[in-house]
Parts: sequence; structure tokens; C-alpha cells
Amino acid sequence: MAKQKNVNEMSFLDHLEELRWHLIRATMGILIIGTVAFLMKDFVFETVLFGPKKPDFPTYKMFCNLSQLLGFSDAFCSSEPLFRIQSREMAGQFSAHIWTSIWAGLIVGFPYVLYEIWKFIGPGLHESERKNARGFIFVASFLFFSGVLFGYYIVAPLSINFLGSYTVSKEVFNDIDLNSYVATVRASVLACGLIFELPIVVYFLTKVGLVTPEILKKYRKISLVVVLILSAIITPPDVASQIVVAVPIMILYQISIVISRIVIKRDLKKMRKNGK
Repeated sequence: MAKQKNVNEMSFLDHLEELRWHLIRATMGILIIGTVAFLMKDFVFETVLFGPKKPDFPTYKMFCNLSQLLGFSDAFCSSEPLFRIQSREMAGQFSAHIWTSIWAGLIVGFPYVLYEIWKFIGPGLHESERKNARGFIFVASFLFFSGVLFGYYIVAPLSINFLGSYTVSKEVFNDIDLNSYVATVRASVLACGLIFELPIVVYFLTKVGLVTPEILKKYRKISLVVVLILSAIITPPDVASQIVVAVPIMILYQISIVISRIVIKRDLKKMRKNGK
């Protein structure tokens, strides 16, 4: 109770100072993990980053076996590298090394960033609100890493396979710039990681009264169109890839409706219990 009282008595500048230190600690965590990633250059680039362009990547093997089983084309069964990666700037490789390490620090350190955000927001919540949000960091991190893995093993290989092998003429060779390749993998991973946070976003929007299960159901068709647009943005412009991405997003949308319904029922039950 004393801690809560102290929080309530803090001025606006005190809150800003508290926020500043949480942001500093979160940034330091990202930089520490990024430094480790910087030192693990071979693993980060050769194994992780360049993995989706290699013909023996697990996703290509899976789609190769599936396409052969269904009698489709064997576009994923190539044994040759799809393209070469080049750096056309003097500091291109060093710059890519630095920024890739920082992004790796942000992705791996995502739970710690959430922890610092929660440490800032948590004391301002009521005890019942903190109790209902228990496990927030674990659930949000699980959803984020699930999206990251989906983006890395599904979206990134589909994008790389399609865009890396696409040609307009035999006179044009696909020598992809290093920064362009890194940006494609990074966008696929981060976009999916953030999209998979949809249930968490719906949970908090329901708690503040901005979203209800009825609203989510009413705009389900519009949401489907939005999902297809998002799928078209983060995937190659072919129907199969868009469907592969759209399906889990729609599943998350349905889960969000269930979560919103549970939140509403809990709030109503609490109101009846308090005699309101």
C-alpha cells in the first residue's frame, strides 16, 4: 500500500524520470544482447540470417516433399543457391553487422523490454488489475516469439524463394544487395512477431471498453480484407503465400474474440459481486 501511495504522490516530472530510467535499462539490455550477437557473427549471419536462402533450409525440404506429394511444381526442390548476395558500399558489410546485432538484441531481449515497461505501468494499476494481468510478460513473449518463428520459417523463405528467383529476362542476374536481403528477413520476422500480439492488444482494448466480442464479430468480414492486405504486404504477390500467412492471423482473430468474451464475462461477474 505504501508503494502505491508513493506512486500516486509522484509528480509528472517524477514519472518522466522513472520512465527515463526504465527506458535506459531496456536500452542497455538490448545493447548487451546485441554485443553478444555482434561477437557471434558467424552464427548470426551464416546460420540464422543466410539460412533461408540455402536450398537445404528445412522449410524448402518440407514444401518440396509436400509439392511432390500433391503433384505440384517442384519450385522448392532446387539444389542450387537461389542468388548471390553482394555489398556495393564500402561500409556495407560493417553497417549490416552493426544493425543486425542491434535488431537481434531487440528481438531476443523483447521479454526484458516488456518487463521494464510493465515495471513502469504496473504500480499505477489497481491490485485486481495487476492480478488479472498476471502472466502478461510470459504470454506476450510467447506470442511474439511464435510470430518470429512463423516469420522466419514460413514468410521469409516464401519471400526469398519467390523474389530471389523471379526474373524478367535471362539477361538480368539476381545479385541481391546485402542490406536489401537483411531488410527482407527482418521485416518478415518483426511483422509476424507484432501481428501475433493481436490477442494481447484485444485484451487491453476490451479492458478499457473500446472493443467487445460483438464489435469483433460485426467487423469480421472487414477484418478478413485487412488480413489479406497485410498478408499481401509481408508476403510475395502469389495467392498460396498469402493464404499461408492469412490462416494463422484469422485463427488469432478468432482467439481474440474468445478472449474479449472472457474479459467481458469476468467484468460482469465482478460488478454483480460488488453489487453494482
